[in-house]
Parts: sequence; C-alpha cells; structure tokens
Amino acid sequence: MTTRHSSSTEGDGTLYETLLRTVGTWGPQAAYAVPPMARRAYHPDGASFTWNEVAREVERMRVRYRAAGYGRGHRVAILFHQRPEMFFHYYALNSLGCSMVPINPDYRVDELAYLLSHSGASLVIGIENRLADLREAAAMLNPAPPILCFEDLPATLPEARTRAAAGAPDATTEAALLYTSGTTGRPKGCIMSNRYFHTFGRWYLSRGGALAMRDGAERLYNPLPLHHANCLSISTSAMLLNGGCLVFPDRFHPRSWWQDLVACDITAVQMQGIIPNLLLKLDPVPEERRHRVRFGLCAGIEPAHHAVFEERYGFPVVEMWAMSETGRMMTDHEEPRSIHGRAFGRSVPGLEARVVDEAGHTLPPDVPGELVIRHTEADPRGGFFSGYLDDPAATEEAWRGGWFHSGDTARCDETGMFFFLDRKKNIIRRAGENIAAAEVEDCLCAHAHVKQAAVIAVPDEIREEEVMACIVLQDGVREHAGPDVAHRLFDWCLAQLAYFKAPAWVVFMDTLPTGASQKLQKMTLFPKGVDPRQEVGVIDLRGFKKPTAGRG
Repeated sequence: MTTRHSSSTEGDGTLYETLLRTVGTWGPQAAYAVPPMARRAYHPDGASFTWNEVAREVERMRVRYRAAGYGRGHRVAILFHQRPEMFFHYYALNSLGCSMVPINPDYRVDELAYLLSHSGASLVIGIENRLADLREAAAMLNPAPPILCFEDLPATLPEARTRAAAGAPDATTEAALLYTSGTTGRPKGCIMSNRYFHTFGRWYLSRGGALAMRDGAERLYNPLPLHHANCLSISTSAMLLNGGCLVFPDRFHPRSWWQDLVACDITAVQMQGIIPNLLLKLDPVPEERRHRVRFGLCAGIEPAHHAVFEERYGFPVVEMWAMSETGRMMTDHEEPRSIHGRAFGRSVPGLEARVVDEAGHTLPPDVPGELVIRHTEADPRGGFFSGYLDDPAATEEAWRGGWFHSGDTARCDETGMFFFLDRKKNIIRRAGENIAAAEVEDCLCAHAHVKQAAVIAVPDEIREEEVMACIVLQDGVREHAGPDVAHRLFDWCLAQLAYFKAPAWVVFMDTLPTGASQKLQKMTLFPKGVDPRQEVGVIDLRGFKKPTAGRG
C-alpha cells in the first residue's frame, strides 16, 4: 500500500518513541542490512536485523548508558564506519536525551581532536583500528574524554563527567550533531533535533509521484556515508517512519552495485551524481535489468546522463536538492519530469524557495542568483537544523532576512522550476564530500615552505571536482619548486587532513592575484575558459591520493 504521509509535526516526539511505534507495527520485518563483502572487517557474509532485534539491542544499550548517568545535554562521539550496530547506540542515546556525534572515518588526528573538543563529547567510541588515533586526539584535550572500543564495549560504561540536565527529551531535544564543511575553515557543527529528523523523513515519504513509498515494503539502498545527512537524515528517518529496511554497504562499489541490488531485493536507491556517471562506464551485466528498483533519488546527476541512465537501467531517477541544514529537500518528482538541465523542483507549501540578488530581492525568471529557502513566513525555521554549535553569528548570517541562504547559485524559469547552476560558497564537491577550500589553505600555509596558498575546485571526470592548490613558496625555497616540494606539501596535508581534502593538483606561482582591498581574486588565477589542469607546470598528485587512515 502506498501512503502519502503528512509533513506536519503531528506526533513529533523522540526518535526512540517512533522506533517503539514502528516495532509495534513492523517488528518481524527487516530494519537494517548490509550486503555481503568478502574480507570486510565486519559482517563479511552480510547481516540483517529485524525491528524486533533492533529494539532488543537498543534496550540493552539504553540500560548501560542510563546506569552510567548519561542523559540530556551529553554528547557521545562514535566512529563506526557503516557498522549497522551504530543504530543500537543511536536510539539508546536518543531515549535518554543524549546526542550522537558521528565521526568521519577518514579524519586524521588533528581533525579528530577538533571535533572532540568542539562537540564537548562526554564519551568517545571507535572501531578498533582507529583507537590509537582517537586516544592521541583525546590526549590533546583537558579533560580527555574516555575512549572505548566499538567492537568490544565493556559491560559497565565510564560514568558521565557531568550531571544530565533535568526533564524528559522531546521533539526539540538535540538528537545528533553533524559536522559540515564551513567556508572559512573548520567544519561547523549542525545541531539536529528530533523534529528535524522527523521532518526530513516525513517529507521524503510525502512526495508521491515518482517517489511514491509503500509502508513496510521498501528496501532502500544508500551507499553514502551514515555520518552524512543524505543517509542519516533522509534515508534513515524515512525507513524508521514507514517500517522499511535501510541497506547500506561500506561505500559505493561500482562493480558489485547491481549484484547487491538483486541479492538484497532492493526497491529504491539514493545516489550522488558521481554514481550514475561511474555505472554508465561499466560493461552491461545481467543484474542491471533483473533488479526490482522502482526509483532512484539523486543529487546532481549530469544532464547528459539522465535519460541514458533511465533508458539503460529501467527506472526513473529523481533529481533532488538539499543541505544538511534544511530538514527538507526539493525534488522534481512529478511527471513530466525535466531531465535535461539540473532541474530540482518547485517551491511548494511547507518549503518556499526564491532566487535572490545580493540585496535579497527576488530576481526575474532565468536570472541567476542565490537560492534561499524557508518553511513558511510565519515559521521560517520550522523543521530546519537548530543552529550552528557555539556560533550564533554564523547561524543568524545564514538566516538573514528570514530566509536560509544556501550559498548555491540557481535560476527559476517562468513555470517556477528551479535549476541548479553552481556553488556560490568556497566549497569543493569531491565524490560526495564537501571540502572547505579555506581549511586546506590554512593547512598548507602552516608549512614553513609556504608563503601563500589558494585552493580551488577543478573538474574531475570521475569525482565531479578535485582539489587544486596554487602555492607561493617562501623566499629561499622558490628555486626548488617542483615535484619534490609538491610531494612534501601533499604529505603534510595528508598527515593532518582526511585524504580526500589533500590537493590532487599543485602549481607553484610567483604571486597570487589580489584586488584593491588586497583580497585574493581566485576568479583571475587562470584565464576564463582555461582548464587549470592543463596549464604549464601543474603537478598531478592524484595517484597518491588514497585513504590510509584504516577505515576498518
């Protein structure tokens, strides 16, 4: 049965309370699953947990956290790298009013230390092969939070260092703290309430059209990281509300994609634009037409690939736009869909959108400007994130004029359809990861050899965009500019940043262009229409850019 779900906040409470209702209705059915994968550090033969099994394990964890004094106001940071057992912690913590802080498994020690310090995590739980890094990061803090092993959790947890806040958790209580790349350096912590997660899930379930969901019958496959909003906020919340099953591998594997979809009886998939691109490059396999997928939801599919993908694989792909902060997504889900120009939907009741100029004035049709959105005029922030942790100025700046400023450039045609054009923010989008150019610049400039650095996005045929660093070396080092110095700076970045943030391309320059106010002018680094990768002196480091942190 297909059900159109209300997008109102009726029934909002905690995610734990929703879990109990779902268990009461869909208890024997599968809730979470991972496909088999030989030599994976966990569940190499695959695994599946019913809603009843999830509820039992959640209760076991709930008892342990409660006995140790964890409750409202506490945060527990977890580096789990796609292990389904994470959900036992997620709902157990939620039942007590605690917030979960998912940790990107590619983070290096300095990044881990920042996240643990900024979040104020009371407890840290990590997979075995990252414990040494987590302990090194925690040792930089005073006081250092306890570090526990995810796979071998003690029966008795360390007592919470502070007393939990009084009162029972409700819809407004923080459920998770997700870190998203900021435009000025370190990632910002987005505070996500129970209402935020309920809103995102209900919104997905209420779309209908090409995204019509069936209660208790969907098996949704999402290969994107569970520490990202796409999987945790959208997929997880929707399946929690309608009793479906969320299936997720450790990451996207092109060659096992169709085998997974058939073996796991998948009915819907979620993707980033890089995924259709890579799948279309593969030779045909029988499974690509034997699946039961009814639709795909994708952010950023290339217009040239859209119709080709649907024709080859036999299901509609709905373009979507969302951000971690929004609590809702815009989707082009009603037929006839526009599949030729990055169309991502229209303004609808409950999610109002405009394209504005720098002064906040609505622009005429087809004139590019910044995309701004809100829930309603009466309640602009309803269902959105609660704010950036310890950064009220950034929160208010994002909400100036009563609209959330996306930082994305879009246009709206005469029919009200919105089209994505580019990112206004200083963000690089690489294989689904948002990378703040300023963070990479800060890392490079901390090296003794570097006088100035400008980091930009360059095209990448596989990953959408890659990181390029334009570097001015200190006097005395410039005469040695070349591959050796580039590799030295690359290794420097790799030691402090997640591997995907390290520059894949490096070029040494005598100066960087600045304007009258001495502000860096990145738009004039290279002539218009020129591919920076093809310029003389550019050093290609892509072959060295591989994960080495031990994801597990």
